[in-house]
Amino acid sequence: MSKRFENQVIMVTGASGNVGRSMVQHFHNEGGKIVLVEHRQERLDEITEALDLDPATCQGFTADVTDAESVNQLVMQAVEHFGKIDILVHTVGGYAAGQPVHEAGVDVWDRMMALNAKSVYVVAGRVAKYMVERGTGGKIITILARNAEQGTANAGAYSASKAAAQRIIESMAAELRTIGINVNAIMPSNIDTPQNRAAMPDADYETWVTTEDIAHTAMFLASQQANAINGASVPVYGCT
Repeated sequence: MSKRFENQVIMVTGASGNVGRSMVQHFHNEGGKIVLVEHRQERLDEITEALDLDPATCQGFTADVTDAESVNQLVMQAVEHFGKIDILVHTVGGYAAGQPVHEAGVDVWDRMMALNAKSVYVVAGRVAKYMVERGTGGKIITILARNAEQGTANAGAYSASKAAAQRIIESMAAELRTIGINVNAIMPSNIDTPQNRAAMPDADYETWVTTEDIAHTAMFLASQQANAINGASVPVYGCT
């Protein structure tokens, strides 16, 4: 029996992170060939060893996802290695909060905008350019956050950066919808990760979203069953 993503090439940014690792595992288990993307080689080495990935079907590349030339080079390398890119799952992002806007420095704004908005603009844009030139369609999926819909206290820069990324995804969906490229996003609430448990030790983890929940949503959006879905920000909120 064929697997859902057999003969498909999936690029996963932030591949060694909690969400990225889950994406790599799930898409690979369903037959996909995986382009793993990280900023540092040691992170690629760590996930390749930890997941015992087959180099014939999983290949890692380093890139600065906020730099257009670096991502252009990444796309070229991935296509040279696997022959194509069918699906992008962009999981890179960052979180910084804790101060109200009137107390926070401008550096947190610059950092959040680079990680959460500029990286979407650069990576999704460069991969979309390749897909347009190839002329065979594709799927682009990025991870946003619940804060894209509404800001929260002491998280102004973070909330604004996620909202900016959502506008980028919606704009790209409108630009590419007639040529077979679907552009969508996933908006999780609190994700059950070791880092979040350490930061919120008194929280009810049972209400949180798992990385597996997010991976399953991404696989649906990447499948043919989701061909009619474009420009959506899918809420994955668990029980919260």
